[in-house]
Amino acid sequence: MKYILWIIRIVVAVLFIFSGLVKANDPLGLSYKMDEFFEVWGMHWMMPFSLVMSIAMIAFEIIAGVALLLGYAYRLFSFLLLALLVFFTFLTAYVLFSGKIKECGCFGDCIPLTPIQTFTKDIILLVMGIILVMYRSRIQPLVKGYAAPAVMILTVFFSVGIQLYALEHLPYHDCLPYKAGTNIIEDRKIPEGAIPDQYESIMIYEKDGVQKEFTLQNYPWEDHTWVFVDRIDKLVKKGNAEPKIRDFIIADYDGNEYTDAILNAPGYSFLWFVRDTKKARTDNMDELKALIKAAQEAGVPFYILFSDNKDDAYAFMDKHDLQGEILVLDRTVSKTAMRSNPGLMLLEQGVIKGKWSFRDYPDASVIGK
Repeated sequence: MKYILWIIRIVVAVLFIFSGLVKANDPLGLSYKMDEFFEVWGMHWMMPFSLVMSIAMIAFEIIAGVALLLGYAYRLFSFLLLALLVFFTFLTAYVLFSGKIKECGCFGDCIPLTPIQTFTKDIILLVMGIILVMYRSRIQPLVKGYAAPAVMILTVFFSVGIQLYALEHLPYHDCLPYKAGTNIIEDRKIPEGAIPDQYESIMIYEKDGVQKEFTLQNYPWEDHTWVFVDRIDKLVKKGNAEPKIRDFIIADYDGNEYTDAILNAPGYSFLWFVRDTKKARTDNMDELKALIKAAQEAGVPFYILFSDNKDDAYAFMDKHDLQGEILVLDRTVSKTAMRSNPGLMLLEQGVIKGKWSFRDYPDASVIGK
């Protein structure tokens, strides 16, 4: 039993640490997933706290995994781990059986899992967690003395620090559809050889007050006692005919679309994403203004993509004395394309050449000036 406990202990600990590190790459991604749950459950009052909760949950996964490996405060952490596993199992069960949420985001956007995969994983981990609690008296600390608390303190600072850095800059590894090198023009197209959704026409007829569904092959066209009621198209097989990038539509406040014109324009173009003017960080605005001026002198378009209403957008421009063409992008698309608010993207004929957060605006050398 000793060796079995060691194997379970290592597996659970490593998975918790790995899961936390993967999500620490992009803590905003988990907060957006939390918002999705809160919206479905009607708990909109929780949304302002989602980012803090995301940071805390990710940090706890890493801390609890390290504590399990070390055997530090094991009685406490074994029960906390079990409680977290019960919670995760509930979430994945809800995603799987309700169908109201596409995926739970257990490993972030870098390692997408299907609902059945995440639920199965959590059931197995839950069983392991129960075993670790049942046999907690047999778990011995790996490190004794002052070393264990020292490691735990370092783990706390590390688990929080890497998240704060990612929030101030951008994810360490971009796993979203808008990573550097992506050709937005090509990824907006349906992939060659993709299988479209398959539908079957269902004919609804009524006879003696009873409605019945028929297909085009067996509907009672010769039996006039049946009365036609309706025809519906029923999805019988889900295809994969979806582009990697959807809903990327750039327009002005009058509804005129400029997406293709911007993406297909020769040379460089800057897109500055301002998702929320009220929460937008204004760090390094002097560097940004210098870049805007250099871009204008070099004939490089600089577009400012707002996701707020027109009044807020123009008020933001006036307040910070900014120059650039004001356009509109859907807020959800903006969240996916640029994690920081605001953030800068450099395009070259639809290809993403670079992305920068408000902390890291480049100088004019990026456009060869």
